Amino acid sequence: MQIFSDTSVEVEGIIARIRQIARQKSIVVAFSGGLDSTVVLALAKEALGKERVTAVNVDFGLFTYNRARQNVSMICEAMGIKLHKIAGISRQMEIMQGGPDCNLCTRKIKLGLVRAYAGEQIILTGSNQSDSWGKYGEAFTHGYYAPLFSYSKKEIKSIAAYLHIEHKGIGENTSREGCKLKHLLKPLINPSFHGQAVSRANEILLEQIARLKLKTEIANVKIIGPLNKNIALINIFPLPKENYRNEISNNIAQIDQIDSYFIVDRPLELIIKANKGQFNNFHSRYWVEKGRLQPEFAAPIRLRWLLTTNHQLKTFQVVDYNYYEE
Repeated sequence: MQIFSDTSVEVEGIIARIRQIARQKSIVVAFSGGLDSTVVLALAKEALGKERVTAVNVDFGLFTYNRARQNVSMICEAMGIKLHKIAGISRQMEIMQGGPDCNLCTRKIKLGLVRAYAGEQIILTGSNQSDSWGKYGEAFTHGYYAPLFSYSKKEIKSIAAYLHIEHKGIGENTSREGCKLKHLLKPLINPSFHGQAVSRANEILLEQIARLKLKTEIANVKIIGPLNKNIALINIFPLPKENYRNEISNNIAQIDQIDSYFIVDRPLELIIKANKGQFNNFHSRYWVEKGRLQPEFAAPIRLRWLLTTNHQLKTFQVVDYNYYEE
């Protein structure tokens, strides 16, 4: 894959900018094990040498995919780069009690804990045009530098190919991967109920997909519903054959914390309650629908927004769903 007129020139430009930003000092890479941060890690090594690079990974315990944890260790070992791990699950659960908020989690926990470790060192991140930081942030700000800031996912894959990076994703999404907790579309009030549901369902789904040797672009289980009920919306794209769908859904149905399930095979209307701040912020509502949710659903969705009376809800909660005709 090559979409630049000369990928070598592009890569050398990135390497030169990393050297300029680092100024002969060591740097830290906020490393998730995904493609973006893997490319940044490889570029940092090329720019500074492995002795001046440390990969720092925030591990979310129950909500970190097994495959992601394996990727982190294998990639650092293969590159010969020092890896430092930080536990982040307790702080993550505190934030998510108020409802889904991946942006706050990224700022306060993923980058916050890495900053606490890095001190005055420059931190490189994998932010790019496929995420909210790439769209609304800056390439270099407050000690953070995003070498891939101006690049699309397709361009990053082209850089990875040029660098001979053979990255094995976790299988959740061909474009964007993350922790399992982002698929809990309501507050994390009870970790043993809400947390176990989203963790076990998503791990089992990926295990089943690997066992059945399915090729997927999207594979996740969204957990929605009122606080006393977990509804599993199973997203697989392309949609597998019916016997495979039945096998997958039957396995997920065995999870004690799942009350009901539905394989997303048609357009859905999601009924979503939001606090006053988010309800009145149409830019935020648009981002939740088009940027946050639609890319991870296997069929078209639309949202029906309702103003919540729950003052403990700081963001939003998907409470139910309906079918609709396009």
